[in-house]
Amino acid sequence: MKNEKVILITGASSGIGLDAAQTLARQGHRVWAAARRVELMEPLKNDGVHVLKMDVTDENSMQQGVETVIQAEGRIDVLVNNAGYGYFGAIENVPMTDARRQLEVNVFGLARLTQLVLPYMRKQGSGRIINTSSIAGKMAFYMGGWYNVTKYSVEAFSDALRMELKPYGIDVVIIEPGAIKTNWGVIAAQHLKESSAGTAYEQAGTRWADNMEWFYQTNMLSSPAVITKAISQAVNCRRPKARYCRGRFSFIGRIAHFVMPTRWWDAMMRQGGKIKVKK
Repeated sequence: MKNEKVILITGASSGIGLDAAQTLARQGHRVWAAARRVELMEPLKNDGVHVLKMDVTDENSMQQGVETVIQAEGRIDVLVNNAGYGYFGAIENVPMTDARRQLEVNVFGLARLTQLVLPYMRKQGSGRIINTSSIAGKMAFYMGGWYNVTKYSVEAFSDALRMELKPYGIDVVIIEPGAIKTNWGVIAAQHLKESSAGTAYEQAGTRWADNMEWFYQTNMLSSPAVITKAISQAVNCRRPKARYCRGRFSFIGRIAHFVMPTRWWDAMMRQGGKIKVKK
């Protein structure tokens, strides 16, 4: 491939990360897929993807991963920070250990891995950092406060980083998925039930969780391929956009949040804890 790039992508054991790693490899790029559960990435080897065991909450794991890629390839052209973790629940209920874990995975792990690859990119005089955010980084969800904190942080981090790296020929891109059909929603709903059990928020939390589980099993969500296409565009085009907002409800959700009075938005969100969806 004429414009072959060396790509490191995290969170590649399932969903968007797995699909993106496979697609980018089939386009001719040299892809290194990283995640904690290496066994889930075995199918990627059929497409020539190199598999790395990496925990983005572990400093040594991240250092070793970056060093492995550099020793093998001599460069890293693109870092796709895709690893993510969601624990829904009322802010009062979510244990601080779980709140901190979300920040460690979604923010600090992303930031530290970025720090580790940047010296190589500056030396090359080129590079691209692609951070997977969410529409949850643009609007607050009922019972999703801690997750929103992490995604709002990714937005701010990426905006600041983009300005800092411009003089060095390094692009920073934010991917903002909407409702995507992965197991993320079901897992977040399970966490919501756990954190709400036996608390003042149990009734609303349980109903919201049930509705989330129902929603993530419907056909109203977009395929991970929609986000893979955005990541592919960000990797391959000469001048990528600063943001790619893709997936079901991503655009209309942002418009609704912008135009609706805050109290209206809050009321609409709270309805999810009151209405029982028929299944």
